[in-house]
Amino acid sequence: MKHLLDTASLTREDAVAILDIAEEMAQVGEREVKKLPVLRGRTVVNLFFEDSTRTRLSFEAAAKRLSADVLNFSAKGSSVSKGESLQDTVQTISAMGADAIVVRHSAAGTAQRLADTGWIDVPVVNAGDGTHEHPTQALLDAFTLRRALGGFPASGAVKDGPRGKGLDGATVAIVGDILHSRVARSNVHLLDRLGADVHLIAPPTLLPWGAETWPVTIHYDLDEAIAGQDFDAVMMLRVQHERMHESFFPNAREYARLWGLSEARLRALPESAFIMHPGPMNRGFEISAAAADSPRALVLDQVENGVSVRMAVLYRLLTGQEETID
Repeated sequence: MKHLLDTASLTREDAVAILDIAEEMAQVGEREVKKLPVLRGRTVVNLFFEDSTRTRLSFEAAAKRLSADVLNFSAKGSSVSKGESLQDTVQTISAMGADAIVVRHSAAGTAQRLADTGWIDVPVVNAGDGTHEHPTQALLDAFTLRRALGGFPASGAVKDGPRGKGLDGATVAIVGDILHSRVARSNVHLLDRLGADVHLIAPPTLLPWGAETWPVTIHYDLDEAIAGQDFDAVMMLRVQHERMHESFFPNAREYARLWGLSEARLRALPESAFIMHPGPMNRGFEISAAAADSPRALVLDQVENGVSVRMAVLYRLLTGQEETID
């Protein structure tokens, strides 16, 4: 495993190995000194061509906890605004001694392009490329849900947990703007590979072409889906207005009425169902304050666990090791 470009090509074995390493990294985060020396002397570059708060800060914290040096690049105010090409940008940064590049870009396939062109010869991590994929978000979602359900290590033995089950056999709903969501795509591939039963719930206008061929069950009515399924988790997605160039639903009030996770829908879910959201949340639109602030909400757990998972990814890519951390 040289790069992490998507979850579509990530094997179950590699995914479970990353999640298991992340468990060890989470324990590091509980120490008084939250650092490991394993990447001392290495340099990780965060190459962000799109705005980001959670993902960029999470990768920065992850690299620093592994004792790596971090260079943060933002397209705003850089030579990119003067017309510099992607090739020249990444080769310039690579010449400064980058050992790994974390890239976020509005164009789908950018991370794959960096990995394939030969412009650089270091591990590439996809931190989100257009509407294609966001693999580390899916990994942290799986890690968070596995912990909440009582996850399993690589050996397959179930750990103690409030539910005593892992992702195998879990029923997970992903609700909302599937069409524009790289998070949804990555989660579909990963959760299916880890044994979960994935359901997509959205209006037809917000489902991508070909979604019926994915390993999912599709619903068009949120209330009917909630009534007909015992969901272990419901993941609400942000409606990505910035990627929309036409009308996909009548208005915000109508969307919230039909597709938002209201307080009434929260009550209709099984009492054991967890609530997830990749952020940022639009309260009162796709998710109510009651759902976002519910004791069953894992939203802040997702943010916290993102650091551990990204530590695991960087550790795996830069050391090539799969074993746990001492």
